[in-house]
Amino acid sequence: MGTEQEKDRLIRGTAMNGKVRAFAVRTTSLVEELRRRHDTYPTTTAALGRTVTAATMMGAMLKGDEKLTVQVKGDGPIGQIIADANANCEVRGYVTNPHVQLPSNSQGKLDVAGAVGTTGYIHVTKDLGLKEPYRGSVPLISGELGEDFTYYFAVSEQTPSAVGLGVLVDTDSSVIVAGGFIIQLLPGLSDPEIDTIERAIGQLPPVTSLLDQGLELEEMLRWIVPDFKPLDESEVVFSCNCSVERVERTLISLGSQELTEMMEDNKEVEVVCDFCNEAYKFSPERIAQLQAQTKK
Repeated sequence: MGTEQEKDRLIRGTAMNGKVRAFAVRTTSLVEELRRRHDTYPTTTAALGRTVTAATMMGAMLKGDEKLTVQVKGDGPIGQIIADANANCEVRGYVTNPHVQLPSNSQGKLDVAGAVGTTGYIHVTKDLGLKEPYRGSVPLISGELGEDFTYYFAVSEQTPSAVGLGVLVDTDSSVIVAGGFIIQLLPGLSDPEIDTIERAIGQLPPVTSLLDQGLELEEMLRWIVPDFKPLDESEVVFSCNCSVERVERTLISLGSQELTEMMEDNKEVEVVCDFCNEAYKFSPERIAQLQAQTKK
């Protein structure tokens, strides 16, 4: 960790004379950071890691100050997965129940579908700076998440896409590699061209195998579209915008009565950020000062 070449990065570009848009990302450090902050067990690490990897690439499709939230809400034991990302590849995420570990699935892999559940929804909310945010929802179709995001793009954004996501977890629960790709088919592709891409994706080894072998993101995309041309790249970073001021505003918004009850307990109040697990502590005196502000 920490060496220059191990920084998480995202690349985007085009292929087939601009009729294919392609993204690839390495999220190893990001997913390890989330695992460490939330103490996720391996199956949960894989589910959260795949979700934030998809969200990172979806965020990279935005512009300027735009941002999005991905919510995966299945009927599995981990509950909800939430991931936030923006156009600058600043990402954060959490899961309701980090301590879920299931036996391996029939392929000997981490049972992400068992943890997420196969009944539920993916909800995507995009803040595009307009009055109303854009909202898109699709039902889960597999719970493995790659197929589910592929389905989301096809149905909610009417863009035929292939989404590959992977997280490889070590025996000590740390993250060896994490990353993914999104290939989007734009209008103008011929049926033979589409068949060629589909065949290449069908023969592609798992994302984690490619990354673990040290394959660069560009090489991974060229495996699918040999004439891939990179346009730009970004560094991917974990970023949470919580702060004492934000937490205090949230406490004030609870109202006078709620804060009065906290004061009567005469105990320190601790508020933990869901996204980064940072704990903010407030003395009874500070709670009294905040309670006074509710009357203004």
